[in-house]
Amino acid sequence: MLAPRANVIIKIVLIVSLVIIANLLTEWFIDQLKFEITPANEPTVHQILIASMITYTILMAIPFVPGAEIGLAVLMVFGPKIVVFVYLSTLAALSLSFVIGRFIPEKILIQFFKDLHLQRASQFLAVLEGLDSRQRLSLMMNQSPKRILPYLLKYRYLALLLAINMPGNVVIGGGGGIAMMAGLSRLFSPGLYFLTIAIAVSPIPLALLIFGKSFGEWPL
Repeated sequence: MLAPRANVIIKIVLIVSLVIIANLLTEWFIDQLKFEITPANEPTVHQILIASMITYTILMAIPFVPGAEIGLAVLMVFGPKIVVFVYLSTLAALSLSFVIGRFIPEKILIQFFKDLHLQRASQFLAVLEGLDSRQRLSLMMNQSPKRILPYLLKYRYLALLLAINMPGNVVIGGGGGIAMMAGLSRLFSPGLYFLTIAIAVSPIPLALLIFGKSFGEWPL
């Protein structure tokens, strides 16, 4: 009995540690962006920008990490002129999380819930295993409480769009966690998912592209 429990504890500790480390890295990286662009450091600005976008993409893809703060910090340093890079990096991060979730074997999730003694969850996932998205959606709607959940399933793309833009969504996983859960659910087609997130993260970039010049550069 000790071995399975120890295995579960190790898994949980590793997951929590990853989230904590990623959050600490986010804070550290934002602190490193507090510099002034001058003619002396201009040659390194492009390298810093590339590193910032790569770091932002990786951290944003991790569940429960407020990676969006890096995007805002980068915008504050470099101004609205790099908003397209931030937008594309956001799409890349949310797409990466979705793909990772999509390719996580369901057997791993089933066993993980079994290890946590969540038998009903593991049994339900076992029933869903191997079903295509249409069969899965039909089964989930039939077995869901006849209140809010069926509507969320039916209008899941709209629910996804709202969840991505919901203030404080880090408590339900942040952008990376929401995207990963969308992939895990196997209820979203890749094409429509990408279109949804492309729309979901566009309002602020569009506003900056239209009005950014009048706002000018912002001090960090």
